[in-house]
Amino acid sequence: MPALIFDCDGVLADTERHGHLPAFNAMFAEFGVPIAWSDEEYAELVRIGGGKERMASVLTSDFVAAHGLPDDAEDRTALVGRWHRRKTEIYTALVESGALPPRPGIARLAAAARDAGWQLAVASTSAEPAVRSVLEHAVGPELAQRFSVFAGDIVPRKKPAPDIYQLALNRLAIPPREAVAIEDSANGMRAALGAGLACVVTTSSYTRDEDFTGAALVVTTLGDPAGAGRDAIPAEVLNDPLGISPGPQIELADLAATLGRTTPTPLPPPEGSP
Repeated sequence: MPALIFDCDGVLADTERHGHLPAFNAMFAEFGVPIAWSDEEYAELVRIGGGKERMASVLTSDFVAAHGLPDDAEDRTALVGRWHRRKTEIYTALVESGALPPRPGIARLAAAARDAGWQLAVASTSAEPAVRSVLEHAVGPELAQRFSVFAGDIVPRKKPAPDIYQLALNRLAIPPREAVAIEDSANGMRAALGAGLACVVTTSSYTRDEDFTGAALVVTTLGDPAGAGRDAIPAEVLNDPLGISPGPQIELADLAATLGRTTPTPLPPPEGSP
């Protein structure tokens, strides 16, 4: 049984710019930490996989000393954990408020995959409560129940390491050739390719100019037809190396055409890995 595996941030919804960034800044303000990331600064930080890792990246020796933060490594880890828990609460409240509408094509393709008997999953290194909240709002509570969710700190390394996809394949009990990943970033694509999956990229706010060499298909959006009082949202094809030639909306058949057509790609280990 094939599997359709979605990333969360930037794929299910445009969460980075409209959710995570304001949540990080609100949390820093609550804790009295003199950090307020700009859109430009966060565009660079999203290249770091994981929210805790992004926060830890700013805790240089000079910053810690200047602002009276813990200089002991264990104490700093505990502090980052408290920050991250609060940030997740703020972010989840934003999601539940409806401030982060789902990206086009997500619910449509998930429903088509369900109807065709495919397995559905999300593979993300974001916090699991936040991922589940975004998923429910993106596809609805009933369809969300059909998803396996692999998220948070359940793997030792974050994307671009392939760990989260390897775990998903193991739990879903399928070989890589029977799964396709939907990603929005080069780091996510590299994680999928490193696990041997085919990867379709739908670019998001911060990622259109990234290098997606190796992706089976790169589009601006998965697309949706007109309906419910809104105009059609067509997909613009940015790269189609397999010659799939999709229409204005990416269909399940387009995703099926990528299965088994990507081989594992050797990747360098991410920074900081043993």
